[in-house]
Amino acid sequence: MAEVSKESGRKRRDSSASTRAKAEPAKRRSASRSRAGSSADSAPATAPTDLAEIVGHIGPKIAGLRKAQGLSLQQLAASSDVSAAAIHKIERNGMVPTITTLLKLASALGVPVSYFVQEQELHPEPVHHTPVSGRREVYTPHQGLRLDSVSGSYRQFQAAAAVASMRPGASSGERFLRHPGEELVYVLRGSARFTVGGQEFELSEGDSLHWSGDIPHTWENHADDEAELVWVVLRGS
Repeated sequence: MAEVSKESGRKRRDSSASTRAKAEPAKRRSASRSRAGSSADSAPATAPTDLAEIVGHIGPKIAGLRKAQGLSLQQLAASSDVSAAAIHKIERNGMVPTITTLLKLASALGVPVSYFVQEQELHPEPVHHTPVSGRREVYTPHQGLRLDSVSGSYRQFQAAAAVASMRPGASSGERFLRHPGEELVYVLRGSARFTVGGQEFELSEGDSLHWSGDIPHTWENHADDEAELVWVVLRGS
């Protein structure tokens, strides 16, 4: 009887030890998951830092473009349908614009919305080469006009140049354009009409026109064929 009791006791102890042995790995796995979760929660978040840096550049970029084009807050507000107070806050980084507001401002300032959120150029280039296959399309709010850049970054250089394709019927609209700086066009093929300071100029292949940007001006392709021009803009100081 004593032998049976001892045997029974050994079986209970062995069973208990076996249960503890099985439970131990589960505890270790649970602890490991807990530590991993804690580590993930405390890991440094670099993405928000990069995002904050990009957002922080939006206001100064808007202010820089507005001033470069000689626009007051009220003038930009009128052309973009965004209040002057809101633009002032955005420029001072006191408010983050919605995508709708950014689209309106980009259109009024003549740049793609990506201009405001692209990374800063860390290594400015003193020389820029544009192979024909490397031309990039430049945003323009004017329907029927395509601009393919042949120059370096407008943030670095004082001039911007593009090969312009002007479809028949394309125009700058009824409103006169005015801005600081200068413009120069050279017609590669086709024809186009430019009105500068009340004077009309009919340009055809080989013709060029150079004018001060602060003189009211418009352009249009009134012909039946597409016109192609080299278009150069020199920004004002």
